[in-house]
Amino acid sequence: MLLFWLIFFLTKIKVKMAILKVIEILSDSDKSWEDATREGVSKASETVKNIRSAFVQTQSTTVKGGEVDKFRVNLKITFEVDG
Repeated sequence: MLLFWLIFFLTKIKVKMAILKVIEILSDSDKSWEDATREGVSKASETVKNIRSAFVQTQSTTVKGGEVDKFRVNLKITFEVDG
């Protein structure tokens, strides 16, 4: 009898499965790596909907005249695909 109810409930449960996609972008800032990350996510969200996360893969800087010029991040943006 227990097996009957288990099968009954399992057939009634609807499981939602999300499809996620990852894109890679580069972003930079005059201020900081955190600002470069915020700017990258903000710019990506103008055309990419349902962004779920951003992973900073690498950080780097450009140098001009012996001073740090720009802070750069390589971001992996994960978003849910509609469907």
